[in-house]
Amino acid sequence: NVSSSWDVGIIDGLSGWKPSVEDVPADTISRRFRYDVALVSALKDLEEDIMEGLRERGLDDSICTSGFTVVVKESCDGMGDVSEKHGNGPAVPENEVRFSFTVMSISIRVEGEDDGITIFQEPKPNSELSCRPLCLMFVDESDHETLTAILGPVVAERKAMMESRLIISVGGLLRSFRFFFRGTGYDEKMVREMEGLEASGSTYVCTLCDSTRAEASQNMVLHSITRSHDENLERYEMWRKNPFSESAEELRDRVKGVSAKPFMETQPTLDALHCDIGNATEFYKIFQDEIGEVYQKSNPSREERRRWRSTLDKQLRNKLKLKPVMRMNGNYARRLMTREAVEVVCELVPSEERREALQRLMELYVQMKPVWRSTCPSRNCPDQLCRYSYNSQQFADLLSTTFKYRYDGKITNYLHKTLAHVPEIVEKNGSIGTWAS
Repeated sequence: NVSSSWDVGIIDGLSGWKPSVEDVPADTISRRFRYDVALVSALKDLEEDIMEGLRERGLDDSICTSGFTVVVKESCDGMGDVSEKHGNGPAVPENEVRFSFTVMSISIRVEGEDDGITIFQEPKPNSELSCRPLCLMFVDESDHETLTAILGPVVAERKAMMESRLIISVGGLLRSFRFFFRGTGYDEKMVREMEGLEASGSTYVCTLCDSTRAEASQNMVLHSITRSHDENLERYEMWRKNPFSESAEELRDRVKGVSAKPFMETQPTLDALHCDIGNATEFYKIFQDEIGEVYQKSNPSREERRRWRSTLDKQLRNKLKLKPVMRMNGNYARRLMTREAVEVVCELVPSEERREALQRLMELYVQMKPVWRSTCPSRNCPDQLCRYSYNSQQFADLLSTTFKYRYDGKITNYLHKTLAHVPEIVEKNGSIGTWAS
């Protein structure tokens, strides 16, 4: 499925698929660059940085013609409805998905040296200036079939590049580059789609480990990353063939919720922004429950819940100038998850003991947060990184005792990942904030 169009800039998004006899030519719903052409363009843009890097490391550029390694971060996300709403035509829903990449680093292996020498590191890996669009599609991100059809050729081109070298002229000499692709710029919804997992409401709560929601709420901290693309492919084959002739329920338990074909490899990580948003949504609900003293009640009515919510919104608006939002967003989440916000909420909580527990919960969260947000936690927040496992254990203990009414047999996906997987990802990748954004 590798496209043969290379001499043009933007090509048909389905370029690379061979039309079959019955096929009617599909109207193009996507436009893209050929992957290798886009990477050549990106490297040519970085030509000065590469030459500068060689000079700074004291390397003779005339002998550095091979051994270059380029690490590329891939990202893909839905852009929601992008249709023109204020023209005079009909309002048509048009959902858009964008696949893009960022050159994260370039290193060179010199003869006699074991490790590669980094000659370029992207200083702002999450900036829109370093993020290069590869493919735009008029597709809803939930439309698995269309998404796989359009990204199929992209996957094929990526695979072809991983098995070969690219030779281009940099600084007047032909130099040979090899590429490593790391698919970390996906939110959980997209990871589940690309890796063939059930949607996020599944009992299999995590895209990184095999835990069920009930297990994750019983044991909040002690999990390790076990899922991988290859394993997901094996499990899909098992799901498809059912070699042991099991019932649907037994089979599902065997494959741990892998029920579609994984078609693009993603790296196990956690999306830092949605982590903030998911956890802030959870705290927002805890705040309401604490205002209404739910820990004493068995089953509050919808009217009561609505009353607590409007009380909370009113307090946040008056004291913090935080306007209520329909859906939690990043800015609201950042304002809500502060010591200042919890102080304001505590004014509405009747019991002194519960106020202290809420403040302790937020204090631990504020300590943990920089570890998955910062670009380089070992440099920017070494103390919080060292204490992360201890803090997450304390946090989990609080949830399973004082706030047990919310976490009895259930836990949200991002809260599970925040407590169980952050240290392991940081240890492996050096950072979450750099890669997963």
